[in-house]
Amino acid sequence: MNARRTLRIDTPWVSGRIPVRSVVVSLVLAGVIIAAGAATMTIGAYDVSVVEVLRALVDPSTDIDTRQVVFEWRLPRVLFAMLCGAALALSGGIFQSLTRNPLGSPDIIGFGIGAQFGVTLTMIVLELNTYLFKAAGALVGGLITALVVYFLAMKHTMSSFRLIIVGIGVSAGLGSLTSWILISVSVEKAMMAATWGAGSLASLGFDQLLPAAAVFALVVLFAVPLHRTLPVLEMGDDAATALGVSPARTSLSAMVIGVALVALVTAAAGPMSFIALAAPQISQRLTRSNTPMGLVPVMLTGAALVVASDGVAQLLLVPVGVVTVSIGGLYLAWLLAAQYGRRS
Repeated sequence: MNARRTLRIDTPWVSGRIPVRSVVVSLVLAGVIIAAGAATMTIGAYDVSVVEVLRALVDPSTDIDTRQVVFEWRLPRVLFAMLCGAALALSGGIFQSLTRNPLGSPDIIGFGIGAQFGVTLTMIVLELNTYLFKAAGALVGGLITALVVYFLAMKHTMSSFRLIIVGIGVSAGLGSLTSWILISVSVEKAMMAATWGAGSLASLGFDQLLPAAAVFALVVLFAVPLHRTLPVLEMGDDAATALGVSPARTSLSAMVIGVALVALVTAAAGPMSFIALAAPQISQRLTRSNTPMGLVPVMLTGAALVVASDGVAQLLLVPVGVVTVSIGGLYLAWLLAAQYGRRS
């Protein structure tokens, strides 16, 4: 199939052209998410087959125990995995497009660690453990870290290399502070923070999902214009200015939106490393796009990665963050080796 073929959309609300390959990739990813989600909902102490899972989701007259297990306990976890993956992938796409570097994800440049540090302070020091307070702590921690990294890396013009190097340094410093806090408190508090810090989707239900989904939808609404402006910014500040895009305003709004997406996930499920790094690059290669800001394909790629990772995590009886770190670490090593090979 020719990658340049496009579908034209012309409605009173939206118009434009969409690459056929992006549509096909998105449909395939949606199928992967559905299949992986259905398979994941069969895992657990209560034995349920895939057929019973599908019947419980669509037929209210299904066995009450099966429907409770599937619909009330396991479905929210799968939906949360989709939300977390989509949010992290979109955040990664924003920062990689902003820095024009495949290593420019919030995991590498420290914004994820900043959000994690903010939640740690909120939980351990302030002893505020509700979702609202953790979300506020994650957002404030991530934004402050982003501003610190931005101003330390700024020298006449923004350099993605300086931003990544400064971000790695700030991330190491915040990681040390987090460790210092954990060894300074009681064992109970340290264990609570460590359990959350592993990144887990367990015990998350519709009570947490609905407000998180509402916030996610609002942030995505603000992120939609970046789908057009960030690829223009990738051509350089001078070219973007000539085309009517303000580099400073676009960079600031992109940074705030990207941090908000990381904060949303961190507050709900804890840190899930490397999804923001890997998903945009995988999506870009699947769609053969010139930018990691593919929006729908990027979010579907992230959702598929986290849903599949959570299924593996349940089989291994470990938090999903452990699986994403393992997979992401291998991907990061491959990415660094590939970049080094190209430069050599």
